Amino acid sequence: MKEITILTPNKVGALTDVAEALGNSGINIESISAQGFRDMGVIRIITSDEKSAMHVLTKMAATKEGYEIKLGDVMIVTMPDKPGELARISKKISKAGINIECLYLIKSDHEVQVVIKPEKMEDAVAALRKNGVNVKI
Repeated sequence: MKEITILTPNKVGALTDVAEALGNSGINIESISAQGFRDMGVIRIITSDEKSAMHVLTKMAATKEGYEIKLGDVMIVTMPDKPGELARISKKISKAGINIECLYLIKSDHEVQVVIKPEKMEDAVAALRKNGVNVKI
């Protein structure tokens, strides 16, 4: 699975720029994480059409100062919605010596999906699958 990371200036309207570019092109956002830190914003999205989204966002970024678009691999792990589950999953990755670059949750009524971007995708997937964890990549 692919995640698009948009680096932006931390300014009013940066998220709107991204959301409008995708929405005006008919591209649905399936998952999003956005945060600002000091003078930089980081928006991470999973869309219904990554190829079109990359095209639209790259075109948008060319008209904006300080925007950068990157495509990277992520995995989605489904786990029960109960205390300690995130610790169980992250421990398996850390025991394999793999750093997690980012993580965000998608909750529903009975389960949680965790989007994880590890430094070493293949090793992280192998470590989780070896321990019986269902991983979608």
